[in-house]
Amino acid sequence: MIKKKSRMAFDIITIFPDCFDSYFNTSLLKKAQEKGIIKIKVHNLRNWANDKRRTVDDSPYGGGPGMLMKVEPIFRAVDDILPIRNYQGRGKVNKNKKTKIILFSAKGKPYDQKAAERLSKMSRLIMICGRYEGVDERVAKYIADEEISLGPYVLSGGEIGAMILVESISRLLPGVIGKEESLKEESFSQNFILEYPQYTRPPKFYPLKNKNISWNVPKILLSGHHQKIEEFKRKRGKRRIEAENGKKQQPK
Repeated sequence: MIKKKSRMAFDIITIFPDCFDSYFNTSLLKKAQEKGIIKIKVHNLRNWANDKRRTVDDSPYGGGPGMLMKVEPIFRAVDDILPIRNYQGRGKVNKNKKTKIILFSAKGKPYDQKAAERLSKMSRLIMICGRYEGVDERVAKYIADEEISLGPYVLSGGEIGAMILVESISRLLPGVIGKEESLKEESFSQNFILEYPQYTRPPKFYPLKNKNISWNVPKILLSGHHQKIEEFKRKRGKRRIEAENGKKQQPK
């Protein structure tokens, strides 16, 4: 049986290729690859180093703590993955409108569901996972089409970011999620987050042996009245996100 051409190809450039093995070979991502919907390839950046030690980092000019990842091996890796044709040395190297080269960076634009939906329209994503104290700025200036941040905190590298992008984008592609109606209801697909509280069996849970205290599922969810249940979800979800926004807006 011949597989159809993948809907999305993910290329990940990293110095720790083995850390992706278990994550990409379980659950939905494994099935999506078996169906040929997505293709994931992890590349060891050290394969593009030009010395016997396979060096991919060096000390920063002007001094400073730690080491920076070098531009040379990253350029070579991208050039092999996505041949950079007719590049004249100015502007971004990528001219393919259906491909995005992403660099994970603390100064990048925060990643959210809108970004996932936008990137799911691409046919290929090349992700550069930084390490050490950062990456030579020429990677951001000339190679990466955009820089993405996972949030206002510091990680040791971009590998977790690559996993997040692969999963959050893949599940938007047709055929990856078994029940596609679940995507329509998901909280972040709305203009505001409708993250309503959800429950499952048992309807009553007794945390103490004497059963004097029970944690109960709201009665409306057990009623079978679909319209009222939907209203409950929307009201509770809106109330929850408004409460969260109120906390964020409070002065420190």
